[in-house]
Amino acid sequence: MSVPYFDLADPSFDVTSAVVHAAREDHWYVETSYGHAVLRYAEASALLKDRRFQQGNAKWPAQNGIHSGLFSDWWKETLLSLEGQDHLRLRRLLNPAFRNKTIEAMRPTFQALANELIDGFAPRGEVEFISEFAEPYASRILCLLLGLPDSHWERVAHWADDLGKSFGIAIKSDLPRIEAALEGLTGYVEEVIADRLVAPREDLVSTLIAAHEDDDALSRRELSVALVFLAFAGMETTRNQLGLALQTLLKHPDQWRLLAGRPELGANAVEEVMRVNPTVTWITREAIEDVDLHGLHIPAGGIVQVLSHAAGTDPAAMPEPAFDITETHPMHLGFGGGVHHCLGHFVARTDMSAALPLLAQRMPDAVPDGSGEWLPVSGNTGALRFPIRFTPTAATPQPEPEQASADATRGQVRSAAGG
Repeated sequence: MSVPYFDLADPSFDVTSAVVHAAREDHWYVETSYGHAVLRYAEASALLKDRRFQQGNAKWPAQNGIHSGLFSDWWKETLLSLEGQDHLRLRRLLNPAFRNKTIEAMRPTFQALANELIDGFAPRGEVEFISEFAEPYASRILCLLLGLPDSHWERVAHWADDLGKSFGIAIKSDLPRIEAALEGLTGYVEEVIADRLVAPREDLVSTLIAAHEDDDALSRRELSVALVFLAFAGMETTRNQLGLALQTLLKHPDQWRLLAGRPELGANAVEEVMRVNPTVTWITREAIEDVDLHGLHIPAGGIVQVLSHAAGTDPAAMPEPAFDITETHPMHLGFGGGVHHCLGHFVARTDMSAALPLLAQRMPDAVPDGSGEWLPVSGNTGALRFPIRFTPTAATPQPEPEQASADATRGQVRSAAGG
């Protein structure tokens, strides 16, 4: 039986569509414009852990006709493209800053930031969700993690947004903007590194500079590349996933109301959203040797995609695949798997689970206010603009004077730490 062919590079093709679901019933894989693609959960989960495959993103620029230049050279050096000891060494040096305990301690800060942003639109009863919440929330958290001044979030977000186009299927036409953003963000990061070399602080940049001086040292170039990649990948994916989370929850108003009443479901809401509506719609792997996989021969160098949504909603793995924040389903594949499992997954899980219940509580009866503007549902997807209306609510009550003074003192300390 011949398998279907999907053109993943076609902006009109939706990887979450009924066409994909129908193909999944008959085949565990399909042919695509970017190699084979796995549709079923069992095969997808196994492939991501299969040591006969490595991360396939290193070839992404070349697959789109980009073989040289500033972006192509930088892409080859990122954590996403590295393999073997180089990849393990970089992850080992970065891991301490992204441990669950470290990030969970920041939850109150994330919640305070979410409430501050919601205060700006809650009394109006309407919001353009991406520009007024998702983007500033993701970018300001990133600045906090990296020890960058909070006042620089818009500049960082602009660069990260343009660099994020490198994950999109229009990468070649967007290349001038991508390279301009890469040049700008790299220059900014180099200034931050130079500052921390002179005056170390309690932040991720200083931590990595300390590692830069150890026996297994990061080179100055490795340090710069790692920080630029963390800056754009961390902001862009979180912003996109927040927009997709609201899209999904507002399609299920009963779940939106439930989340408002039971904020402890925030963590599971994140998992459910990423299972049924992930920003990373496919995960790429490359065969490092000839592989025979369930009757499919994949030659060394062959590319295989895992379609996250198709795998995450596979009825064979989850008899009740419908979106439900009270249910625990098999682990979704939105953060990848194996040795390339997303380094920042604790950050994404924590900041989104902190924000979503607050949004549900303070945006009652929320509904989309028009269709918005969305990226193609292929590659990395998300909203460019997503207007929402809801029943207006009051701003967060201001703290008592004594508490306000203590908060201001903590804010000064945070500001000093952040530059």
